[in-house]
Amino acid sequence: MNRKSDLVNFLIALSFLLFLSLPGSVFAQQDPQFTQYLSAGNFFNPAFAGKEIGNQFSAFHRSQWQGYTSIAGTGIPPTTQLITFQGRIKAKNFGYGLTVVNDRLGASSNLDVNLQGSYHKKIKRTQLSFGGYFGVSNSTLDFEELQFVNPEPSLPQSGTETQLALDMGAGLLVDGGNFYVGISGRHLNQASFDFGDGSFANRLQLHNYLLVGYRMRPVGQLRIEPSILLKSLGTNTLSYDISVIATVQNKLTGGLAYRGEESASVILGYSLLKDNSLKLGYAFDLVIGGKEAKAPTSHELMLRYAWADVSKTVNRVIQRTPRFRF
Repeated sequence: MNRKSDLVNFLIALSFLLFLSLPGSVFAQQDPQFTQYLSAGNFFNPAFAGKEIGNQFSAFHRSQWQGYTSIAGTGIPPTTQLITFQGRIKAKNFGYGLTVVNDRLGASSNLDVNLQGSYHKKIKRTQLSFGGYFGVSNSTLDFEELQFVNPEPSLPQSGTETQLALDMGAGLLVDGGNFYVGISGRHLNQASFDFGDGSFANRLQLHNYLLVGYRMRPVGQLRIEPSILLKSLGTNTLSYDISVIATVQNKLTGGLAYRGEESASVILGYSLLKDNSLKLGYAFDLVIGGKEAKAPTSHELMLRYAWADVSKTVNRVIQRTPRFRF
C-alpha cells in the first residue's frame, strides 16, 4: 500500500517538474479554453485518444464573454467550436483520434485540424498511454477589424489574409483507476504566421498542460471527481482550472469550477438512452476578475455520443429452465 502511494506521489511530482521545465514564451494564451475540460481530454492531450474501448464523438460550442464589445464599440466576442472523434483498433493497444477546432477572437480566426495516434499499455491496474498528433493550422486576419493608432504602410487597411502552417504535439497519461495524471504539449514546432509583408507576426506558442484528478465513490452510485488542469506558456505564465464534478448513477452530473483569477462556473450534465451513451452538458461562467475588459458571462454547450464496436460474431446464449434441458 505504501509502495503504491509512493509511486503515485512520485509520478505527480515528476510530471509537475517536467511540466515546469518545458520551454515556452510569455505571450498571451492562444489555445481556446473549455470549462468542461474533462470531456475534451484528447483536445488537450492526444494520449486520451482511444483510451476507452469503443468510439466516441463530441461537439462543443463556447460563447465567451457574451455581449462583449471592444473600446471602439466594435468587435466580436470570442467564440469556439470543437469537434472530436476517437476510437480504438479492436483487440489492439492502438488508438486514433481527430480534432477540429474553429476559434474566433477579435480580428483573427483559426481553424485547426489534427489527426491523433496513441498507444495504451496495461500494467497491472494502471494504464500507461502515449499519444501524438500531426495536423494543419489555418489562420485568418481581418484587417477591417483592426484599429490602428499609427497605421503601418505595409499593412492593408481592408480585406483578409489567410496562411497555413503545420502543427504537432504529444502527450503522456497515467491512469491508475482512482487517480490519473496527464502531461502534454501543443504546438511543439511553434509555427509562425506573418501578415502584411511580415510586419504583423502571429506565432503558435508552445502550450503545456498538466492534468491531475482523483475518482472517489463515497456512497452507493455517487461518484465525485476533483481535478485540476494547469496551463502554461512557459515558467513565467501559469494559469489553472479547478473543478469538482459529482455524478449520480452514471446519468446526472453537477459540479463547480474555478478558473484562476477570472471566473467561477457551474457545470450540469445529463445522460440519455438506456445505456447512457448520449450525454448533454452545459457550463455557465461568471466573470469575477478583470471585469473592466470582459463581459460578465460565458456559456458552453457539449454533446457526446459513445458507441461500442459491433462484433460480427454472434454468441449463442443457452438458457436452462427446470422444464427443458439443452
